[in-house]
Amino acid sequence: MSNETKRAELITPYGGKLVNLVVDGEQRQELLERSSRLPSVQISQRALCDLELLATGAFSPLDRFMRKADYERVLTEMRLTNGVLFPIPVTLPVDESALPSWGEQITLSDARNNTIAIMQIEEVFHWDAQREARLVLGTTDPRHPLVSEMNTWGKVYVSGEIKVIDLPKYYDFVDLRMTPAQVRERLAAMGYSNVVAFQTRNPMHRIHEELTKRAAEEVGGSLLIHPVVGMTKPGDVDHYTRVRVYRNLVETYYDPKRTLLSLLPLAMRMAGPREAVWHAIIRRNYGATHFIIGRDHAGPGKDGNGNPFYGPYEAQMMLEQYGEEIGVKPIEFKELLYLADEGRYEEKHKIPPDARVFSISGTEVREKYLAKGKLLPEWFTRKETAEILQQMYPPRHKQGFCLWFTGLSGSGKSTTAEIVTSMLLERGRQVTVLDGDVVRTHLSKGLGFSREDRDTNILRIGFVAGEIARHGGIVISAAISPYRATRNEVRKMVGEDRFIEIFVDTPIEVCEQRDVKGLYARARRGQITGFTGVDDPYETPIDPEITIYTVGVSAEENARKIIAYLEEHGFLLPDGTKNNLNEQENEEEPEVVEPAN
Repeated sequence: MSNETKRAELITPYGGKLVNLVVDGEQRQELLERSSRLPSVQISQRALCDLELLATGAFSPLDRFMRKADYERVLTEMRLTNGVLFPIPVTLPVDESALPSWGEQITLSDARNNTIAIMQIEEVFHWDAQREARLVLGTTDPRHPLVSEMNTWGKVYVSGEIKVIDLPKYYDFVDLRMTPAQVRERLAAMGYSNVVAFQTRNPMHRIHEELTKRAAEEVGGSLLIHPVVGMTKPGDVDHYTRVRVYRNLVETYYDPKRTLLSLLPLAMRMAGPREAVWHAIIRRNYGATHFIIGRDHAGPGKDGNGNPFYGPYEAQMMLEQYGEEIGVKPIEFKELLYLADEGRYEEKHKIPPDARVFSISGTEVREKYLAKGKLLPEWFTRKETAEILQQMYPPRHKQGFCLWFTGLSGSGKSTTAEIVTSMLLERGRQVTVLDGDVVRTHLSKGLGFSREDRDTNILRIGFVAGEIARHGGIVISAAISPYRATRNEVRKMVGEDRFIEIFVDTPIEVCEQRDVKGLYARARRGQITGFTGVDDPYETPIDPEITIYTVGVSAEENARKIIAYLEEHGFLLPDGTKNNLNEQENEEEPEVVEPAN
């Protein structure tokens, strides 16, 4: 008798067939030669991710960046012009000046100018960032990571036939990067027509492991672990670390005959409910019939007022509403707790009243364990996972961070920053100060004071600050940075968890009194134009980490307030207790024990 598994017939791709825009053979060679004679447009990392998934059929039935008619209907009705449900616009923004004459072809290239595709320009149309954000994301709050990013996009969208010469080249985890066709082939060979897909942009712990295994058993099918490795929420654990965790778990703790790990180069929009439906459609194209969805799926966190952008169950409700139409059934992320005396996980509603259960919240994971360099307990996460996370994420007092002072000219930013710098150096920490005047002399030489040039200057500072902080350094910036959206872009560059916005709230009248250079007076006389606070706006931070006042409060007092914040949040160890360069002792804290309820 043969032991070979009978191949399964998987669900058809969304729309009936898998789109393939990649050319080969003689056609590829001919297009490659032609591309050298065509004007080239360099596309963003987000557009590159989208182009790859268009090319391989992950966005089927889309075969191009959206035309205006499709785009408009997707915004308002979540449908293409032919009526097919598609909740997220997939578009190619470019600068109008970068486009050649109407009707010509262009090459699309990546950041290193590698030719990726040839595109026939068939349609060019203007778009409104605020309108798109309001309709798709449900918000125009610049604290939403995509809202602030959209303000930097080109002002027109382009659509037309695309022929892909080469997919983006990767050198990491090459064996795990599979196209929809390749994933479908592997899943079919496993012999299960039902396939559960699990999306994640975070490390997987024991609870995720238990949930995914139960889901596969529940539907009598195979399991596709499908983490996003394109663009996720700024500040997420990097994909190199996450994939090391996923690979170890799958190879060690999952059934290889019914589990497949594959990476998805998706650029997430963090669009909550709409994105949940989009993710399910994408997974159908990879062969999935079921999709695990948790609380606040694809949520970007909190808005400028400290409230979640989306309700915890909105994504689940929308996928439930459209699941039958798109052919993918949602599997809700059940709340599991760990039974301490039995050594296993169980659904919350099945736990006896007197049972001892262990649980750790996400905040406790970050604050009580990772921030202090402690290994997570083995009942919560596999030992191998805990060790990888500890290796990549040192205790918070050894991590880098950015102090971003913002306020009017003359508000006292530089004075306070100078004192904070001395206090940090006293603690043995190395500090890089990115002073506005010094940056304009070197990094931003040649830039003027138009809004565009000011944004460019601030984003350059933000890029440097992000690199310093990412490599464990402390960086202090004391530029005016008047525009809220640009500051939020910098927050994304640095990382939400290590960006500390300090609003120096000084009345403009006081700033003018302190102005020994006479800049305000010259601006009032019209001798200087575009001066912040006079004829150009300063957009006050909505929810800064720290606000300081310089009237009636000394700069030293404000500096000590900032140092106290850093100590309170673990960026510095309390002065006098232990050198901030030494390891903090790993004192054993009891696991969090809660009664079942």
